Amino acid sequence: MDTPAPMSIIPRGRPSRPQISNPMKLRPLVPVCLLAFALGGARAATINDVYLLGPDSEPHAGVPQGKVTDWEKLPSTAYPGTLHDFCVYVPAQYDPAVPASLMILQDGQAWLRPTGDLRATYVFDNLIYRREIPVTIVVFINPGRQPEQPVATATEWGDHASNRPQEYNAVDDKYARVIVDELLPVLNQRYAISKNPDDRAIGGASSGAIAAFGVAWNRPDQFHKVLSTIGSFTNIRGGDAYPDIIRAAERKPIRVYLLDGVNDNRGVRRSDPGSAYDPRRDWHLQNLRMLAALTEKGYDVNFCWGIGPHSQNMAGAMLPEMLRWLWRDYPRPDNPKDDSNRRLFSVGAPDSAAAPAAKP
Repeated sequence: MDTPAPMSIIPRGRPSRPQISNPMKLRPLVPVCLLAFALGGARAATINDVYLLGPDSEPHAGVPQGKVTDWEKLPSTAYPGTLHDFCVYVPAQYDPAVPASLMILQDGQAWLRPTGDLRATYVFDNLIYRREIPVTIVVFINPGRQPEQPVATATEWGDHASNRPQEYNAVDDKYARVIVDELLPVLNQRYAISKNPDDRAIGGASSGAIAAFGVAWNRPDQFHKVLSTIGSFTNIRGGDAYPDIIRAAERKPIRVYLLDGVNDNRGVRRSDPGSAYDPRRDWHLQNLRMLAALTEKGYDVNFCWGIGPHSQNMAGAMLPEMLRWLWRDYPRPDNPKDDSNRRLFSVGAPDSAAAPAAKP
């Protein structure tokens, strides 16, 4: 099987993860451990257990639900012989007469999965409904692979069976060409998408995060917003050079959110715990270096350092807030005599108002 299973509409069953009113409210670790022991659980509690999804990450009655297209294959000329699997989330409020904002997420299968750690479509449904972010087309794209290689999955994102290590981690503009020269023309043929880079975001996790940053860095004429979780700004393919590159270059109009945990990979290879510490392979140190460089150059940058390891649990808990921050100043007319932009963004209701257009 060389094509991901069709997914015209994301299944909308209620998530099985426990819910809390505040997505960043943490349970004390010791009580969690005691509870697991008391219940005779098969596993001990981990650091990840303190990060729980909140209500923005689940479906709710009355909230219009976007649709996701079938997965399809995008041939690549930047990486000859490879293709990229991708699909597109179209919010229920999308109007072809009004240019929408755009977000592209690397390792798309991980962000899309409705029972995974991120559940991005639920988050976009809820935040668009409350007008906390603009109407946004979201693209889920997987790393390039050769036709005979398997598609990315929850357990194998492609590091051992695709072009992911090279195209995501290399400090060059080749992956930017995939997004800008190969993917965007397809999207622009099908959807009304704002041409203003202020209305475009790109994001990812781990190697997908450094890939997303590289796209915006090389093509700031196309993307002004970057979302990075547990970013691999490390010496996988020389990515730890980015802080020096940032300092040496003129400041670019990029807004960046960095998220990482102090228990991310810390410079000792898991395959060889007795090996010497390598700061160039310390994920959290390199995220700190990225923050310092971006701050020194005057970038619009925000960050959150948690206690998490190299996983997506903290990112799932923080995703709604990260999106709100990235889109915090999207155009929202405010008129005390006109409440059309202060209503919930329903679909088909007689009192629903059109979304404010993205900036042309």
